[in-house]
Amino acid sequence: MERRRLTAVFAAFAIGAALPATATAQTDWPTKPVRLIVPFPPGGTSDVLGRMAADELSKVLKQPIVVENLGGAGGVIGTERGARAAPDGYTIVQTGVGQSAVAHGLDPNLKYDSDTDFVHVSQIHSGPNVLVVNPQTPFRTVKDVVDFARANPGKLDYGFTHAASGHMAMELFKQTACAAAGGKAGACQPLAMVGIPYRGGGPMMTAILGNEIPMMFINQDVALPHVKAGKLRAIAVTSLQRNPLYPDVPTLAESGYPDFEALSWSGLSFPKGTPEPIVAKLEAAMKEVMGSPAIRARMEGNGFVIPPQGRQHYAPFVKAEKARWTKVIRTAGIKPE
Repeated sequence: MERRRLTAVFAAFAIGAALPATATAQTDWPTKPVRLIVPFPPGGTSDVLGRMAADELSKVLKQPIVVENLGGAGGVIGTERGARAAPDGYTIVQTGVGQSAVAHGLDPNLKYDSDTDFVHVSQIHSGPNVLVVNPQTPFRTVKDVVDFARANPGKLDYGFTHAASGHMAMELFKQTACAAAGGKAGACQPLAMVGIPYRGGGPMMTAILGNEIPMMFINQDVALPHVKAGKLRAIAVTSLQRNPLYPDVPTLAESGYPDFEALSWSGLSFPKGTPEPIVAKLEAAMKEVMGSPAIRARMEGNGFVIPPQGRQHYAPFVKAEKARWTKVIRTAGIKPE
């Protein structure tokens, strides 16, 4: 009997001693380098913004944040790997519109769920697409485009890269055009325009500059040099507010499409189950990083908007974007490549 009591006492002591050690380890996080999975190849916008966040977080957290590019399947491969990672705080996943929202519309059987398999800590950026046309076209407003498309069904082309944010913006544009003309949502036909697919933004840009296609939606930072050089004409942006890089270019909402919004965005997330003290520490670090004047100037200089920081904003935002683009994709009947 005495021996059982002693065993119970030692067991309770061991558990009690372990709890403070675990709590201390979480509070001291990170004590070694942290991996940031960027689910795209090096060099693109997602990679550049992910590395920017990693560099600044390394300074705040006093440990290296090491970027690992795991590209493929529009960000799905790296995101799936991140969802399966140990939830110990040493793997961060860059989430974003493609892999965390669009992918669910394209494949209802994804091996991860953006709503339940991640803790969405904080958003890095949002940025609009810009509707650009070749200057040799007569189009100067959204109304010009819509009027021509309605008068000439099937005779107006546009370029797109499959499942990219510009592709999604164009599908939403086509689907909502009927509402602007007085039709009932879901009861009218979208604009009858012909999409020309391209394997990437580079070939698509070459095509519009050569007047092989008359128009497309493209990220605001990519379009800017060509707009400034007079090689493209910007006629609308897809954010709710005008973009500081395009102060004279109206929004789609101003152009007759109330509440129209189609954004490119990214943020940082942990695998589900990551301890709360670690999540809170990264959240606080992100607020410090994204609030710095240097980062703000760098982001705004490229036309990006710094969203409200923290879980309270980012988690419901991801959920809403997933629902929005799943609906658009299913309405359009878009399938995976």
